Amino acid sequence: MFQFKQFAVNQDRCAMKVGTDGVLLGAWAPVNHNPFSILDIGAGTGIIALMLAQRTHAEQIDALEIDEDAYEQAVENFENSPWSDRLFCFHAGLDEFIDEPEDEYDLIVSNPPFYSEDYKTESEQRDLARFQDAMPFEELVEAADLLLSENGIFAVIIPFKEEKKFIALAKESELYPTKITRVKGNPTSGIKRSLLAFSRHENSDIEIDELIIEIDRHIYTSEYIALTKDFYLKM
Repeated sequence: MFQFKQFAVNQDRCAMKVGTDGVLLGAWAPVNHNPFSILDIGAGTGIIALMLAQRTHAEQIDALEIDEDAYEQAVENFENSPWSDRLFCFHAGLDEFIDEPEDEYDLIVSNPPFYSEDYKTESEQRDLARFQDAMPFEELVEAADLLLSENGIFAVIIPFKEEKKFIALAKESELYPTKITRVKGNPTSGIKRSLLAFSRHENSDIEIDELIIEIDRHIYTSEYIALTKDFYLKM
């Protein structure tokens, strides 16, 4: 179990454990437009949806998870949280979910599977969670375009090397970047991740910054502490 300040996450049945990427997206995703409805695509343990329940007053927070074990675990984590009345998980793939879209969402978030390299691990469940063939970026952008409200925000975390491609894909669906944060593990490492937020409105004034996680092993930067202190017990 992973204990946060206001909730706990059981993860024994999930291929993808609680990790920095999910915490980053959950803490970073823009909410200053006061979203009423939120969708987390590929929920895993449910951590991002839980963080957004803590950060917002959104009345409808839906999550989508295709893997049965992860789905059941997310439901359990939602039910055990202080916001169980606002959190709901669907057991479905993205293609099924967008077949009959019933709702629009003011905030859509996803920490998509993105290891598109050619190797597979011994665990099929982990592969499904990790590999891009489980949810291609094209499908994700298409779903965001279909489900995002007029003034909504679509936020993702992806490998930095995929940033240009993802922004180009989003532009084809008339989704435009409003905020980009590039993440480095430490001051001397290369950029590893990109946090991207998109809206339907073209924006010439894109907010672009960089976030460094650690100065040294387990010595976190003040920016990373400021971002995650409401969640991590030891921040």
